[in-house]
Formats: sequence, structure tokens, C-alpha cells
Amino acid sequence: MRKTLKTALLLVALLSVGLVPVDGARAAETKKTRSVEHHKSKVVSATAKKKIVVSAKKRKSQKVIYKRTFVPVSSVRDRARQEVGPLAVQSGAALVIDQNGDALYQKNASVVTPIASITKLMTAMVVLDSSPNLQAPITITDEDVDYLRGSRSRLSIGSVMPRESALLLALMSSENRAAHALARHYPGGLPAILSAMNIKAQSLGMRDTHFEDPTGLNSNNVSTANDLAKMVAAAYRYPLIREFTTTPEAVVDVGRHELAYHNTNPLVKNTGWDVGLSKTGFINEAGKCLVMQARVADKALFIVLLDSVGRLTRVGDANRIKRWLESAQASRKLTTHASLTQQPDSTRPPG
Repeated sequence: MRKTLKTALLLVALLSVGLVPVDGARAAETKKTRSVEHHKSKVVSATAKKKIVVSAKKRKSQKVIYKRTFVPVSSVRDRARQEVGPLAVQSGAALVIDQNGDALYQKNASVVTPIASITKLMTAMVVLDSSPNLQAPITITDEDVDYLRGSRSRLSIGSVMPRESALLLALMSSENRAAHALARHYPGGLPAILSAMNIKAQSLGMRDTHFEDPTGLNSNNVSTANDLAKMVAAAYRYPLIREFTTTPEAVVDVGRHELAYHNTNPLVKNTGWDVGLSKTGFINEAGKCLVMQARVADKALFIVLLDSVGRLTRVGDANRIKRWLESAQASRKLTTHASLTQQPDSTRPPG
């Protein structure tokens, strides 16, 4: 009895000083249980995370494959429009049409304006319509000198050349004295050729066109971009006009000596261009002018540029038109390719 009491008193003393924890065994057991549960939770969490990462990688891989294989057509068209952009032509009037007569671009195409030496295309057509002897001699006289504007010419008075050479110089190098001499040697002279030029213009549907001289030095020679496209189309049907207007350079025997001439349009010898007909023009009232038949972006086109300011503006505009059309062609091909790849693939598994 005393021993039991003594033991109980000892136990109370130990409890009072904290040497024996209350429910020690229970607390230890609880701690062990919590440690095991925490470990299990970490294992489950790690496994779940691994599954999530694998799933995300799988979805990402599938998404990349989808993007590489199928491109929405609408997004391609939007990107194409952004890449092509608007065409900024600096010339006062411009027209680009295909050989079916469909306008691809136009700016002030109905405005009546002086056309300068673009006139010489009509002069050449009317001369050739008269079925002349192209080897007959043409002589430059004082009548062919430009007293209106005082423009210079390397053909001195008394120069003699075949009619064919005069036609070449008038078209290739825009030689005013050669063009005037051709008109003067036309059956019936200047009045007859001017009448024939205006009649031919009307027959081609050129309702806003009028000619008062065969060279273009007179600012009363007027037309529109729409009318000139018709004239270029008509001139293109003459093989000799196509040949002479696209000849880069030539040496011509003018009787006393030979003279070297160059084409007034630098694009005819540019390897990036396929020019089938060309004519330039300039007087102050008309500005710089250029008309061409050319093949651009797999299309045969007629290009008319009038009233350009600056020495290189008309050529710059022509190059801008070319880049614009080629960009549009590339965008169409991209859209077509996207449309084809958008078709369902029967070999692709569903889902």
C-alpha cells in the first residue's frame, strides 16, 4: 500500500515538472500518422502534376501540327491585303487595264489633258495605213524645225534617210523633226494626215481626243488615259510599231554621217520588264507621259501614265505598278494554296 502510494506521488511529481507528456503515446502515434498521410499526399500530387504536364505537352503538340497543316483562308486573305496594300501612283492620271479591257487600276482616267509625244503613235499608225514605200527617202527641211518651242534636234536641215529610219527615230527617240517630215511626206501633206489622225481616233472610240499637229509639240493635242489605252491597243497591232518602240538603241545613216540614238524609255532594256510597246512624251503643259504594253504578273497589260512631275516619276510609277501586281499575284497563290490545304484529309484519323 505504501509502495503504491509512493509510486503515485512520484508520478504526480514528474507530471508537474513536464518530464512525462500527457497522452505521450497517443501524441506520438498521431504524429506518425500525419507524417505518413503527408507523404502519400505528396506522391499523389506529384503524379497528378506529371499527368497534367504530359497532357499539356500533348495538346501543345497537336496544336502545332494543326497550325502547320491548316491555315484559315480568311487569315491568309487578311495578311495578303496587308502585304499588297494600296497602290500610290504619283502621276496625275493613270490607267492599268488587261487586254480584255478590264481596269485593274485607274486614277483620273477620264480627265482630258495634253499628251505631248504620245501623239506620235497615232502619226505612225496613219502613215503605215497609207501603205508607203518604207525605203523612199525623206529629207529634213526648214519646215520641220520646231519654231513653236525651240526644241533641239540632231537632224540637221538637209539630212536624208529612208522613211523607215525616220519612223524608227520618231518612235524610239521621239525625234520631232523626223515625225514632222513623215507627216509632211504623207499624201496630201499636213492637212490630210491631221484629218486622218482625228478620223482614226473617232473610229477607235477615242471620243475625248483631238490632234492639231503630228509631233505632240502643240498642247492642243489632248486625250484621256481611257482613250490612250485604246490607242495603245490599236498601235500594238502594228508589228513595226512594236519593234521600233522597243528598240533599245540604233545607229542611223542620215546621209552625211551616222548618228547613234537611244530609246527614251529605259524600261525597254530592263531585264525585269517584258515590254511589247512603249512611247514617252513631254511638254510643260502635259508633264512627263508614258504609255506601254507589257507583260506583268503573267498578264498582258496596257499602262498609261500622264502628267508626271519629275524626271523619274513616270518610270517610278511603272515600277510601283509592277511590284503591286506581282505582290497581288503572290498573295493569290498563297490564298489558293491555303484553300487547297484546307480540304479534309481522308487519311487523317478523326478526333
